[in-house]
Amino acid sequence: MANFHPADTSLEGRLLFAVPKKGRLNQAALNLLEGADIQFRRENRLDIALVKNLSIALIFLPAADIPTFVGEGRVDLGITGWDQVQEHDAGVRALYRARRFSGEISPEEEVAQNGRGSGCETVLDLGFGGCKLQVQVPEKGIYNSPKDLVGKNIGTSFVHLAEKYFAKLEAEVDLEQAQTGDLPAGSTGKLRTKIIELSGSVEAACALGVADGIVDLVESGETMKAAGLKPIDTVVETTAILIKSRNPSNPELVDLIAQRIRGVITAQKYVLCQYNIRRSTLMEATKIAPGKRAPTVTTLDEEGWVAVSVMVEKKRIAPIMDQLSKIGAHDILVLDIKNSRD
Repeated sequence: MANFHPADTSLEGRLLFAVPKKGRLNQAALNLLEGADIQFRRENRLDIALVKNLSIALIFLPAADIPTFVGEGRVDLGITGWDQVQEHDAGVRALYRARRFSGEISPEEEVAQNGRGSGCETVLDLGFGGCKLQVQVPEKGIYNSPKDLVGKNIGTSFVHLAEKYFAKLEAEVDLEQAQTGDLPAGSTGKLRTKIIELSGSVEAACALGVADGIVDLVESGETMKAAGLKPIDTVVETTAILIKSRNPSNPELVDLIAQRIRGVITAQKYVLCQYNIRRSTLMEATKIAPGKRAPTVTTLDEEGWVAVSVMVEKKRIAPIMDQLSKIGAHDILVLDIKNSRD
């Protein structure tokens, strides 16, 4: 984990906001902060940057560590992957389970602790960094189903999610075998599949003989194909999310940042479409482009005509323009939205 002390005097009174310091989420997160007018300058190799125009300090951390810092309340806000939050949550639950088995806490205390969660609360989905945490096996190997991997070696950097996934899979296999009378004698309920923790280049584990299969993040799938692997199941689908601690130091500032980021996301997703149309055709045009809430309609000087402004999803704008033109809309313009508020 990164080295910083939340009690540092330079951070006093500031909301602590964790941002991925590198990797696939870093640049998109920085672009989001810029769009939200969070102004800062990060000195080379420093993991802390003070925001100039708001009482915020940005803390640059590995994405995998951010749920831990947020969950423990050491930072107030964070941007990370849903997969990392799920991995953290599975790790917390595994810890409580181990403490129960050791007699340190009772089953009731374990249930109560799990009910409190990991301390991270999702504020909003940021809509970037989409990928899948998948089970992958050699393309030309002997494994075709996840159940084929029960009792085998699995390489991953998502140890807790992999353990949770294979524990559930083993329970299904044991139930099937118990129903047919094939359950081996002496089954203990302990995880038979060996989860091997790897911190990088997980896709090479099978080719190097370290693992029979892997659990790893996949974006386009090209890296896995190049490594001779194929997917056989998806553990988690993930995107980047904004998370907050259960008790942030400044809830009003958290809400302000969330509102700004939500506005940036909306601006990235939508464009403003403007056109002129006869009032008699307005209802038909509104069905084609109803807008985020409703179109803005203004009467023109020319009798029987109105001007319409409406928000349209970027990915749908071309066919919508075609349809509007077809029913008699004129002077159709499309404008970028720099920012917005609900």
